[in-house]
Amino acid sequence: MAQKVLRNVTHCIFDMDGLLLDTERLYSEAMQKILDPYGKTFTFDVKEQIMGLQTRQVAEFMIKTYDLPFTWEQYSEKQRDNAKALMMDAQMMPGAERLLRHLHANNVPFALATSSGADMVELKTTHHRELFDLFNHRVCGSTDKDVKNGKPAPDIFLVAKDRFEDKPAAGDCLVFEDSPNGVTAAISAGMQVVMVPDPRLSKERCNNATQVLRSLEDFKPEEFGLPPFKD
Repeated sequence: MAQKVLRNVTHCIFDMDGLLLDTERLYSEAMQKILDPYGKTFTFDVKEQIMGLQTRQVAEFMIKTYDLPFTWEQYSEKQRDNAKALMMDAQMMPGAERLLRHLHANNVPFALATSSGADMVELKTTHHRELFDLFNHRVCGSTDKDVKNGKPAPDIFLVAKDRFEDKPAAGDCLVFEDSPNGVTAAISAGMQVVMVPDPRLSKERCNNATQVLRSLEDFKPEEFGLPPFKD
């Protein structure tokens, strides 16, 4: 595959789960707890299809896939209760804190665009409040009235872009994602996207990303016209 041209940007937009916070493993545990009474297994094949989706999208997919006797609201409540017991101890992913602090120190505007609801964002960031307060703003897709459609639709990234004070063009924004659905959403929004995928994802599922990295530790800001790391 030919090397993609990297264009300079001025603003950054970050997904959260699996990209900044190590929550995907915890989500898998929470989902398996729901399936255990029915003797069913939450597989990675299912997981990669729902990564990045909003609460109702996930619930409806899981109910249909596993033939569960719940409404989407009932499933979401069970998932939320299970997740709450696990998410408070979510840790930052490698390279995430360094990158966020670097952007903040160099006055590069950056926003959070997560499919999680605002209440879950508060829970997951319990031990990282100071760091997440550095964001210019947050868009929490599952509870934000302006996000009409979840990923892979572009809505969440367009809303995040429009809430920057200086109203950048879509092409001036760089998205950071870990899921194929998130990458599709970013590309549809007219933005470049750096993908840090789960290593179990096939290369074909990562092809649409502008750049694919093993870790945020490997990101080189200067490749997108941003101030380089000094350390």
